[in-house]
Amino acid sequence: MKYFLFIFSIVIFTSCDLFKIQEKEKNTSEILAIVNTEKLFRIDVTSVLPKNINEADSLVLANSYIQNWAIKRLLLAKAKNNSSLETVNQIEGLVQDYKESLLINNYKDQLVKQKLDTVVSDQEIEEYYLLNKENFKLNEELVKIRYLHIDNNLIDEGEILSLFKSNDINDLEELEKQELSFKFHQFNDSIWTQLDKVLLKLPFSKDKLLKKSKFIQKQDSIGLYLATIKDVLPRNSIAPISYITSTIKQMILHKRKIELLRDIEKIIVKDATQNNNFKIY
Repeated sequence: MKYFLFIFSIVIFTSCDLFKIQEKEKNTSEILAIVNTEKLFRIDVTSVLPKNINEADSLVLANSYIQNWAIKRLLLAKAKNNSSLETVNQIEGLVQDYKESLLINNYKDQLVKQKLDTVVSDQEIEEYYLLNKENFKLNEELVKIRYLHIDNNLIDEGEILSLFKSNDINDLEELEKQELSFKFHQFNDSIWTQLDKVLLKLPFSKDKLLKKSKFIQKQDSIGLYLATIKDVLPRNSIAPISYITSTIKQMILHKRKIELLRDIEKIIVKDATQNNNFKIY
């Protein structure tokens, strides 16, 4: 703290009124700190302080803000004094490029939100899938599986086993009514599931789950595990369309976005040329 007192002057008002947000003109009576020729005003500090904060906390936060501001100003002054004109110009050029990129990208995002058609039909998804099937090879194994984990203390275990093995929709519905009694389960075996996720739930080997099976079970100290594997897709197989529908939709939308932006750029150039705002010599 003593170091800063030698470099710049700081005036701190100890009353709580100092830290209430006020809309005052910045003048010399409002100055809290000075570094070289730069000034920090009270309004600059009060505007960043949380509302409804007590006096002690506001003083701590204000002091911290003032010191951080001073350190930044001092370091910036040192950096400018010790940087070549070429370096400063390069940095200013990068800042300008970044600013322009932010403005342009923000404008593009607004145009995309206004003009992009986000409705993708099932027919479009299917056509895209058929044209690009070879690009949709799996890098993981998928299974259509029904599984269930029940506690060892479950009284009606026999009934659960019977319902789980059944292919009757009514039996499955009856099983679903008891789902709160199960540790975890998945009864919908019409969807594809990543095998790695299943292995986190079930104590079966990977090889066992990669084989179609009407019923497998395993008992341990935690409980009873039941599973039926309806279908299997090994790694490098073509991914089923149902599994990648959302991915295909995003690809179609991305393609539309690129085409839309290209069309907008063409229109902008055409309009500028017609209005003599753009000429090539």
